[in-house]
Amino acid sequence: METIYPVILAVPEEIRQLTGKNRVLNLSKHARQALEISAQKSCIHLSDLLKDKNGAPLPFNGNYWSLTHKPDYVGGVVASTRIGIDIEKIRPCSEALFAKTAGEKEWSLVNTDPIKLFFRYWTSKESVLKAVGAGLKDLSKCTVAKVIDENNLFIDYGGEKWLVEHSYFDGHIASVTKNSFNIKWSLVMA
Repeated sequence: METIYPVILAVPEEIRQLTGKNRVLNLSKHARQALEISAQKSCIHLSDLLKDKNGAPLPFNGNYWSLTHKPDYVGGVVASTRIGIDIEKIRPCSEALFAKTAGEKEWSLVNTDPIKLFFRYWTSKESVLKAVGAGLKDLSKCTVAKVIDENNLFIDYGGEKWLVEHSYFDGHIASVTKNSFNIKWSLVMA
């Protein structure tokens, strides 16, 4: 089984203090550093990282890639098949967002902390949408098909099942499309 290496990097204080486009640009650059580490761990040489007209990453030399960035952490991953990664801080959110993210059947799959479950579902669906190159406009087309355990679940998108794995750290959750890969997370706090 092939191993992939999702990498999560803490955002340095000097980037956290930036605002607007300058902050987004620097978070994106930092996420590309996480991607570079992921590629090194997989013995893959990164080449030009291009995106399509919708902003979805294009494969290079038969390799796929995905980035995520939030104010405190960024992430990146490279794989030999379509891949997606997402990070979120686990925090309270509105009931309307719950209803937009999943239906009653999905919420009834497991009885656990609803806020944590919300972010499991959100980051799982977001990672699948990134893997297929779709945007959040397709969020309602993703459904949680099965919750396997605390760290894995299946998302159904367009009739295709995606196995997603989670990692929890510092009040955050990261999700990556796992499918047939072995996952080795790397978290760099400083």
